[in-house]
Amino acid sequence: MFGALTEKMQSLLSKVVGKKKLTEDNISEAVSEVRLALLEADVNYGVTKTLIKRIKEKALGDELIKSVTPGQLFIKIVHDELVTLMGGEEASLDLKTSHPAVVMLCGLQGSGKTTQCAKLAKYLKKKGECKNPLLAACDLQRPAAVAQLQTLGSQIGVPVFVALGETDPVKVAKAAFAEAKKNGHDLLIVDTAGRLHIDDELMNQLVAIKAALNPSEILFVANATTGQDAVTTAAEFHKRMGITGSILTMLDGNARGGAAISIREITGKPLKFEGIGERVDDIQLFHPASMADRILGMGDTINLVKKAQEHINEEDAKDLEKKIRTATFTYNDYLGQIQMVKKMGSFKSLLGMMPGMSSLKDIDFDEKELFKIEAIIQSMTLQERMEKCELIVPRRKRISKGSGTDIDDVNKLVKSFKQAKQFFKNVPNMKNLEKMMGGSLWR
Repeated sequence: MFGALTEKMQSLLSKVVGKKKLTEDNISEAVSEVRLALLEADVNYGVTKTLIKRIKEKALGDELIKSVTPGQLFIKIVHDELVTLMGGEEASLDLKTSHPAVVMLCGLQGSGKTTQCAKLAKYLKKKGECKNPLLAACDLQRPAAVAQLQTLGSQIGVPVFVALGETDPVKVAKAAFAEAKKNGHDLLIVDTAGRLHIDDELMNQLVAIKAALNPSEILFVANATTGQDAVTTAAEFHKRMGITGSILTMLDGNARGGAAISIREITGKPLKFEGIGERVDDIQLFHPASMADRILGMGDTINLVKKAQEHINEEDAKDLEKKIRTATFTYNDYLGQIQMVKKMGSFKSLLGMMPGMSSLKDIDFDEKELFKIEAIIQSMTLQERMEKCELIVPRRKRISKGSGTDIDDVNKLVKSFKQAKQFFKNVPNMKNLEKMMGGSLWR
């Protein structure tokens, strides 16, 4: 995600940090480069203009010019303005206005609405925000939509309301609400058909569903890869429907980032969730500070810590953080991380979350290699896992035989492990920047 934008931002900001003194001239030059990077990332022109104006006003103040660390302060200004532009804080769902609460998803065809319905149901159930959700199959335009929602519902253990033979989505929505009320469901999530905002007949259907259900939340599902088009469409949907927020999907792909940065400013409604993969677990709350961190190439420690907290306690998390910072982690720690990765998501996604590691997330890595690595480490003695003895050739051969792998696999692991530790030792010192960001790099 944001590959080109992040590269440009990192290159620009590294030049700024290297300057011993910032003047009006080089600040203006830096701001111009930020503007160009944003426009190339398909950020809305008006949004870019607003953001650049705010950055420039703060950057040209005496506080930055006189600062002993002007480059780092400039980065903080860019970061803070990005956070403000994208909403400032996480925006949760309002599910207490009715019983059952109704969440309605809308958007263009192909934006991922059906999948997001299932992801949202599982997420809210897991977080305890609902106990007994019901999915309503109201997308009667796409032939496979109903079957897809049924399959997803089966995967997550959530029932799906289907009205066989019915062709009017408004009637299906009303029947689904009656079913939810009758059977004690506390949440109804409504999947609707994709449509263009210029299609009056289909838009009128959405308006009628809204009138019939009075939903607590109307979420516009936007495909991040569509850039400014997603923002323009969201604005039009908001005019007709009065959306309460957005879900940004396909952020794990090659999105340029324009929609993420622009959509809140244009619609005036918060981004509430982001889809980060294809699995039903791959959804998370949208956090503006997290997104700003990622855009500026600072990793995503906010969501990394959130994921870790689901599987390890706070003391273990702090211990792991310390080991990563000081490059003192062992094969035993590596094994623990691999086992945690299986629960948390893909190895690539976690690499992208680590500060300084985003460039490695695009490595062509077979996830099945994790199982091989796990077997190799489990074939080591405790002393070997703790790096208290050298893995000499005879020992590597024994480990290879015990794990059912080739000696080359063992050699590759030992080499890559040493390289990883060396990499962390060489990561630039970010403590000063961390302090300036109020600890945001290591939440």
